[in-house]
Amino acid sequence: MISKLQNFRQLWRNKSGIAAVEFAISLPFLLGAGLGGAETANLAMAHLKVGQLAMHLADNASRIGDTSVLLNRKIYENEINDLILGSSLHSKGLNFYEHGRAVISSLEVDGLGRQYIHWQRCKGKKIFVSEYGNQGSILPNGMGPAGEEVQAPTGEAVIFVELSYVYQPLISDKFFGTPTLKTAESFTVRTNRDVSGAGIFQRVPANPDPVSDCAVYSGVPDVTL
Repeated sequence: MISKLQNFRQLWRNKSGIAAVEFAISLPFLLGAGLGGAETANLAMAHLKVGQLAMHLADNASRIGDTSVLLNRKIYENEINDLILGSSLHSKGLNFYEHGRAVISSLEVDGLGRQYIHWQRCKGKKIFVSEYGNQGSILPNGMGPAGEEVQAPTGEAVIFVELSYVYQPLISDKFFGTPTLKTAESFTVRTNRDVSGAGIFQRVPANPDPVSDCAVYSGVPDVTL
């Protein structure tokens, strides 16, 4: 009996396993905090990348066009397609066009001096339409949120890009769910652009390039460089 009591006292005084027990108890909390931190960082990066993609599209769309110095520059459907393909490569980590959609609009001034969307091109599988108007829409105050609208100068154009993207969790949707990230960017066209006719031309009318129609919800073919 005395021997058993001595063994019990020795066991009671033994603290060699305390650290392991404490670690085992705290591990779920530490793991949860670490994974939550990783998911938070990933969400912040997704916001940043979507914003950069909108700027990339608007900036490049404002620059494209043929290089004539005698006539207003024309833009062509194949240039719009190249623009979208380039943005897909730029946003490869997001897989943007599988989970999001881009709407590219050309804001111009019509013959009556009104702001309107001359042409519009879209790409992406997500169901999303412009929040400000479709091709042909008259926009009395310009394009953008109320009080922050942008307007095109007469005879020129402003490229307005809207993006909508469903966030893809890195770890789990238990942390933040799958929020929709939206952003918009605009750039004034850098050169004198030909805004006549449809606004976007075909290089070879007899063999037209595909049109990124806003009635079609499709992704971008995978391209590896």
